[in-house]
Amino acid sequence: MPTVWKDKGKKYFTTNIWIDGRKFSRSTGCETKRAAEIRAGELEVELREELKKGVTTEVSLALDHVAGRYMRDVGDHHAGEGASITAIKIAFLIKFFGADKSMSEIRDEDVFKLLNWRRNHHVGEWRRKDGEWVHRKPGKGAKLISAFTVNDTIEQLKKLFTYLKNTGVKLEKAPNFGNDKFWLAETKPRPRALSDNERAGLNEAIEERPDAEPLLLFSRMTGKRKTECMALEWEHVKWDRDVIERRGKGGAPVTITMTPAIRAVLKPLVGHHAKYVFTYVAQRTRTQKRADGSTMKLVEGQRYPFTKDGLRRIWTNLRDDAGIPTHGPDRFRWHDIRHDFAIGFLRDNPSAHGMKALQKALDHADFETTANIYGDVLETEVADMVEARAQALLKERMTARTKTGKKAG
Repeated sequence: MPTVWKDKGKKYFTTNIWIDGRKFSRSTGCETKRAAEIRAGELEVELREELKKGVTTEVSLALDHVAGRYMRDVGDHHAGEGASITAIKIAFLIKFFGADKSMSEIRDEDVFKLLNWRRNHHVGEWRRKDGEWVHRKPGKGAKLISAFTVNDTIEQLKKLFTYLKNTGVKLEKAPNFGNDKFWLAETKPRPRALSDNERAGLNEAIEERPDAEPLLLFSRMTGKRKTECMALEWEHVKWDRDVIERRGKGGAPVTITMTPAIRAVLKPLVGHHAKYVFTYVAQRTRTQKRADGSTMKLVEGQRYPFTKDGLRRIWTNLRDDAGIPTHGPDRFRWHDIRHDFAIGFLRDNPSAHGMKALQKALDHADFETTANIYGDVLETEVADMVEARAQALLKERMTARTKTGKKAG
């Protein structure tokens, strides 16, 4: 029976399988030891069958095998819930192409077909249940998925081809992802900030959920992404150096200076949970089903780490109580907390230097990303300054003409 273990900072258990003196390392894709042990046994059987056929998952170009290697080497290391999100994107590719599709056979026309297939999907039309795809007929008024979501699927396929290239696999006729026709035009995101009334309503609504207030405050103070806040662990908090260090989007390092205000939010949370910084209090005793199909019992009054679905419910209730739109073009998403932070930051620091500082605060890889999203905010502030200067010049002119007795004009 293969042994399993979980390295520090990893989400899934790993197993080493020895066959005829050769070692094969595999991610089990399981978070619990018992499930990992069962999966390790299954992986050994599958691997022995592949060896009999003369093909192993380490050299196979089958989409399922390439995806497995990618998840082991890249995807499983994504922070927060990034690994599970990446797995879902890959599952869409396998749904379309089939697990046995060789990546050496995927051409430009196949990418076009994938694009057209994905662009006709509606929000919530497909979902994963117990490892299987379940299709639901779109309801009346169901919206098509966004261009961003469609492009995200194409981007994941591109990442698999890039992974093959980086591991020394050369494909003569790989798709040309530089082709603009592979991508849908995306609407420029409109940064959304809270109004004064919405801010007051939210401050009042959070009084009913004091367990969620520290997470909300931390997000509003730092402007970090949801998963970077929600999945923050105590091992990331370096009290002696007043910094928080962890991995963010794409595995990039994220460093947060622990200011006195941030420290004041975190300090009272020590002792609530052994691993996670932000937790909620179960409102009632119930059985909760996890994403991997397992279940866990929640006990009323005890604390548990936030989950994506759990936080979504809490956030929806808070917005409803605060009178903040949850649907439609004016809705305020959790990600808009990041926009609210950025807009407030620029209004306090309306300059090119302020924009550059914002890039660092938001962990954007390049300045262009920050400027493209928030440039309009700065332009408004600059326009006000230009107008103030122009009014001052007009006043000087009027004063000068008054002294000389000449009429303006």
